[in-house]
Amino acid sequence: MDPGLTPLGVDQAARAAARLAERGAREVISSDARRAIETARPIAERLRCEHHVVPELTELRLPNWSHLSLEEVAREFRKAREREPAAWWEGLPGGESFRVFATRIQRALNDVLGARGVRRVEGEEAPMWSFERDIGRVVIVGHGGTNSVASALLLGIPPVPWEWERTHLNHCAFLRLTSVPLGRGNIFSLRASNDCEHLPRDLRTA
Repeated sequence: MDPGLTPLGVDQAARAAARLAERGAREVISSDARRAIETARPIAERLRCEHHVVPELTELRLPNWSHLSLEEVAREFRKAREREPAAWWEGLPGGESFRVFATRIQRALNDVLGARGVRRVEGEEAPMWSFERDIGRVVIVGHGGTNSVASALLLGIPPVPWEWERTHLNHCAFLRLTSVPLGRGNIFSLRASNDCEHLPRDLRTA
């Protein structure tokens, strides 16, 4: 299944686009999920910049539950949350394991950054990056798991399969990183997480 945005989601995306238009950005990147594309498109239009689709940034791939009702799907998620932490690394039966997911996101980050002249500095234990040029502000429209895992990887924090809980993100919330010069390269610094100031409280959803 590849659902698009609900009317509420369309409103949230429009408000996110309006706020980002005040700050500007050079490009917008999204996964190929329909809901991510429908969120990214109005942002790119407001910013008058290019929108690039990176399929590898899609969310953790779940089992095929198309034959289940919404109540049954909710029951499967509840059962999954009751597992011991060690079992979470394997993902859900029939779906993508967390280890494969984290490796996929790391590869996607390396490709996205490398294509823009940003590469990891060799010989450093913690992630440090060299910039061939100023890439400006880049907006990435991902998913709860994608964004939380990506930020952990960029910050040098080993991701865990409950990353969705450790770094909670509401729908259309902002998670903002900036590069900071340090030593012989740059590190990424977390400046905001789950920033929903562009959304009235009655429009905030998780």
